[in-house]
Amino acid sequence: MSSWFVAVDGNSRGPFSHTQIVEGLHAGLYTPQTMVWKDGYENWQPLGEVPEFRQGSKGTQDMPAPPGQHANTARQKAHEIDYEVFGHEMQFVEIELDQNESAVAEAGAMMYMDDGIEMETVFGDASESGSTSLMDKFLGAGKRLITGESLFCTVFTSLVPGKKRVAFAAPYPGKIVPLDLKSYGGMIICQKDAFLCAAKGVSIGVHFQKRIGVALFGGEGFIMQKLEGDGLAFVHAGGTIIEKELKAGEALKVDTGCLVALTSSVQYDIQTVRGIKSGIFGGEGFFFASLKGPGHVWLQSLPFSRLAGKIHQAAPQTGTQSQGEGSVIGGLGKLFQD
Repeated sequence: MSSWFVAVDGNSRGPFSHTQIVEGLHAGLYTPQTMVWKDGYENWQPLGEVPEFRQGSKGTQDMPAPPGQHANTARQKAHEIDYEVFGHEMQFVEIELDQNESAVAEAGAMMYMDDGIEMETVFGDASESGSTSLMDKFLGAGKRLITGESLFCTVFTSLVPGKKRVAFAAPYPGKIVPLDLKSYGGMIICQKDAFLCAAKGVSIGVHFQKRIGVALFGGEGFIMQKLEGDGLAFVHAGGTIIEKELKAGEALKVDTGCLVALTSSVQYDIQTVRGIKSGIFGGEGFFFASLKGPGHVWLQSLPFSRLAGKIHQAAPQTGTQSQGEGSVIGGLGKLFQD
């Protein structure tokens, strides 16, 4: 089966199957002018000129015409929300809801909300329909639990006309990253407990690392979060966030704790540090995360584990001692205090 890559906003997205490309055309994500590529192609080609996607080709008899020429375009499943991120080091995101629009958030993330917004706590991620069985709801809640989230999430719904706002705050210093999932093939893989909030309809699931080396030494363990859907999701990470677009075959080595998120097309593996001396005394550990494109990755400068380690290192270890900083005599200065 061929793996297709799509050029969106100047960036490569994929790989996608033939069916996914056709579904994207029906959903209005792509047009016949959208550029695509697969292995064996010398250059990128417009969708409308690719034989597999031409009108009347096998599997594309119902290939959509350009927007405005038919009325059967698939509708977005997730609620459409507007947002604004405030702050620099301790950020929060304010989401604007129209009547009957909803946002979902991790329990305890809410900062404030306007009058007219109803808050409801539910099992799972609230992406399931009302007809979902009780067992499916328990399975959804269980998925959240093993990815570092709580069994419950909170749904915020505007019940009155006009625009109402609800805000969600980051749990520690860092940045809030907005992700429009439909721009990344409908799925993003991210570190555990990175999820902050999202438009209702976004699913928070489980991504299992298939390679034992990644599972044991990848920094995020065997289980990562998987965000799926066609709406906006917001994740939080520590320090400064940098985005990198990897071309096909392009590789990047990253500290295992600094990886925040990646698209499904990125190959994620673990490499050992060369040399025993570098592994023991280099301060970077014995393993790197090896990322290979094509695809998009997000990196953080301050993993929470590193921040927690520094706090623990500086905290009193016996309950009566403390480690002084900014003085060459350190804790001895306490002897001269009243």
